[in-house]
Amino acid sequence: MNTLGNILWLILGGLELAVAWAIIGIVLCITIVGIPLGIQAFKMAGLTLTPFGKSVVYGGGVGSLLANIIWVVLVGIWMAIGYVIAGVLNCITVIGVPFGIQSFKMAKLALWPFGAQVQ
Repeated sequence: MNTLGNILWLILGGLELAVAWAIIGIVLCITIVGIPLGIQAFKMAGLTLTPFGKSVVYGGGVGSLLANIIWVVLVGIWMAIGYVIAGVLNCITVIGVPFGIQSFKMAKLALWPFGAQVQ
């Protein structure tokens, strides 16, 4: 079932989102200061490419907390809002509920990416 969900996800826009995250990651990694942010963008690209069957484990310490606060202020809140809106729109129909759940999972990662691991 995860394979079917991932195939449908890719066809319905997941591939474009993953490529966009990868491009953002490459652009952020151009500067030394942007490398930590670029790594988080690559993490989002990996989850966005095939979200079904993956889970996100949150952890980290004080450094991750401080980095997440900066991330939320700069970009995280807007990305999370976008994923929540997509999740709500997907959950309007019964068929879209699994896709909405994946959008909510990505919203949480978009809000707090530092210290999180995609498994």
